[in-house]
Amino acid sequence: MRIELKRGEYTAAVNTLGGELVSFRDGQGVEYIWQGDAKSWPGQNPNLFPIVGALKDDMVLVEGRPFHMSRHGFARRSEFSLAEQGEDYAVLELRQSQETLERYPFDFVLRVRHQLVENGFLTAFEVRNPGDQDLLFCVGGHTGINCPLEAGKRFEDYRLVFDETENLKPLIPTGQGLLRAGRFGPGMEDTDTIALDHGIFDQVDTLIFEGLRSKGVTLRHKDGGREVHMDIGEFPMIAFWTMPNANAPYICLEPWQGCAAWEGDDSEFAGKRHVVRLAPGGEKRLAYTVTIR
Repeated sequence: MRIELKRGEYTAAVNTLGGELVSFRDGQGVEYIWQGDAKSWPGQNPNLFPIVGALKDDMVLVEGRPFHMSRHGFARRSEFSLAEQGEDYAVLELRQSQETLERYPFDFVLRVRHQLVENGFLTAFEVRNPGDQDLLFCVGGHTGINCPLEAGKRFEDYRLVFDETENLKPLIPTGQGLLRAGRFGPGMEDTDTIALDHGIFDQVDTLIFEGLRSKGVTLRHKDGGREVHMDIGEFPMIAFWTMPNANAPYICLEPWQGCAAWEGDDSEFAGKRHVVRLAPGGEKRLAYTVTIR
């Protein structure tokens, strides 16, 4: 089911399949969310839960028991129910089922709130533990933004500009989507800017940053014009991705609580980087905000 949202001149749409926001338009009708393409990426803005990234052999251990999940988890292919709705917001909900329990042995309530705010939208994840054992999970966003945002401009003329000057090297995945100690992409040295280049993503696939000083990043054209800012709030990681070897006109901005498995780890869920552990009755909320300028 598709749910339409409106606030002032801005409109958006949310799909109960995957619980994702699939459209955001300004008053001029400009679409900011990638609309999907079978050749370069059919996705748009998937919600990542209960894992982020790839697992070794698509398998994770929970107290020694193996469970199988594909990259980024099952929420993005699940049908959510509509829990709340207003003119400018919708809350989608996913709970455990017999199908999820076969792949992920926890009772859970995942609520995703999409709300139009001034000049943009907020996406908030709320995870609750209704069970009688600790709940382990990771969660994240994967927001595909059209790039270029205006006709006549090129992907390579855009920049990712962080809120602060950074000195970091991004983690990059292996061909199997895993992380390896010492495997880094092109680093940032006393700069706030990464120039977009399809050639870089053709080589490294994904740029993953951890330990940023910045709480946000802006997609900006070198000569000005429309730009998009993402505030990642309390998410400890952010990744950037576009399909390698596709020259596709989008860039994904991905706030993460969690990441892919590391080569050499023991595959236990409890040991995953940035995993959240919720006691029975506990809840965790994380949110990011996208604004246009």
